[in-house]
Amino acid sequence: MTELNRAANPDTAGGVPLPKRESRAFLVGGGIASLAAAAFMIRDGDMRGSDITIIDEGHVIGGALDGAGSPENGYVLRGGRMLESKYLCTFDLFASIPTLDAQSTVTQEILDWNETIKTSSKSRLFEDGHRQVAPAFGLSEQHILTIERLAIEPELLLGRTSIADQFDPAFFDTNFWLMWCTTFAFQPWHSAVEFKRYLVRFSHMVEGFSRLSGIMRTRYNQYDSLVRPLHKWLAERDVHFRLDTRVTDLTMSDVDGEMTVRGIRTVEGGTTTEIPVAAHDNIFVTLGSMTEGSQLGSMDSVPRLLGKNDGGAWALWEKIAADRPHFGNPSAFDGHVDQSKWVSFTTTLHDAGFLALVRDATGNVPGEGGLITFPKSAWLASIVIPYQPHFVGQPDDVAVFWGYGLSVEALGDFVRKPMSACTGREIMTEILGHLGIVAEADEILGSSTCIPCMMPFITSQFLPRAKGDRPQVVPQGSTNLAFIGQYCELPDDVVFTVEYSVRSAQAAVYQLLGLHRTPPPVYKGAFDPRILYKAYRALHDGEAGPAAAILHPA
Repeated sequence: MTELNRAANPDTAGGVPLPKRESRAFLVGGGIASLAAAAFMIRDGDMRGSDITIIDEGHVIGGALDGAGSPENGYVLRGGRMLESKYLCTFDLFASIPTLDAQSTVTQEILDWNETIKTSSKSRLFEDGHRQVAPAFGLSEQHILTIERLAIEPELLLGRTSIADQFDPAFFDTNFWLMWCTTFAFQPWHSAVEFKRYLVRFSHMVEGFSRLSGIMRTRYNQYDSLVRPLHKWLAERDVHFRLDTRVTDLTMSDVDGEMTVRGIRTVEGGTTTEIPVAAHDNIFVTLGSMTEGSQLGSMDSVPRLLGKNDGGAWALWEKIAADRPHFGNPSAFDGHVDQSKWVSFTTTLHDAGFLALVRDATGNVPGEGGLITFPKSAWLASIVIPYQPHFVGQPDDVAVFWGYGLSVEALGDFVRKPMSACTGREIMTEILGHLGIVAEADEILGSSTCIPCMMPFITSQFLPRAKGDRPQVVPQGSTNLAFIGQYCELPDDVVFTVEYSVRSAQAAVYQLLGLHRTPPPVYKGAFDPRILYKAYRALHDGEAGPAAAILHPA
């Protein structure tokens, strides 16, 4: 039986006020939002690293930005994160963080790398053994008018409506939707508000979308290139990392409309304790989790499907939000696993033959092409072949690629099973089938390790929502609590991005610490007539009509 250790009010001793101490900060969750918040507190708030503690229930920090494994047992990436030049908060943060080898900053490394390896897909879609170079969008005039309406329609009017509520069924058969949904992981039942935000946020990228122009990548995987340098920088400044510790509740006092966190209840090694919190300390909570309940399979085993009760992130949000509507509505995001799950997979190759076959079929060398989607795949499967090596220390004779499927309950085309019920071997067999690789299939399978990963909440942030379902970064009445990550509300920016997490962290730190600063504003290319003109032409597959002439008179 566990013992609950409660501390007295940390601001008093026997009722006598203690001398004013320097503020401490506690961050719940060890993902990029918490890591970024810690860095901003040190860099911009002049806090000591020794006064900052990051608490996470896992044994490795980084959250969704992961990367693990070995050449022998196979590497694993649950997902990949694309960057682009307008991620202003992310580049601002990492401009202060040296790379692991201290040869430059992380931001400079990314910029230099993407000058060397520019994304330019020559095979965004691959069908029946043939590549499609810069596929036409295939939108009707009505589809384009709907896209334009969504771009200007207030979010309040869209409410909880889905993308399918806005378009006719034919829209979901267009190449535009096929490329849009697989690039960003949208489903027809996802939020029309989030779809609208993506249209506006990435309007400057519509022109080159069929080639993935403007997409940026890190030199290595996201863990080696982003998390490890940031973790090292924080550790060098004596930030404390308390891992394998689950936060189950916050003790709060409500007085005259002001809410103050007074304690953090944790479970570590079977023991329940409470960390005392002073009124002048600050608490940053990463709400929810895209990767909660993730489970790995193997070459010959299927990953299990778990739920919200198999981790602590959703339980904590539900606990603290009970009877506090200004803390958001977690049930809008954690109660629809059938609409938020998909399966990703990471394949480790010990034979160069596969990469050579894909190069010759697609016209792109590793790292150059980005996402390759198979339009006829019942799973709506896609793969990405990054520049090699993709992991620090990866041997020269080993290669890695990643892929995923959106329709995981549909029967495969070559393996007549749902993707959710497939082993790594069966997933690789399906991918080889769509690539038209037959003669070499057995040899490739014999020298590969494919590890599938089931993620029940990976697109939960895209589910339909209403105003208030996502709480404000600093909720009304809070004196020392802020919410960060993918499930708090940031006007104009888009979830499922590193930028959203970093922006939330920056906003939270500046507000709670009273720094009288704000994050860089979200880039709004949709207000630039030149961007609109280029997007209009692209949506019309290169044809400029009367509306384009009005936007950009000759």
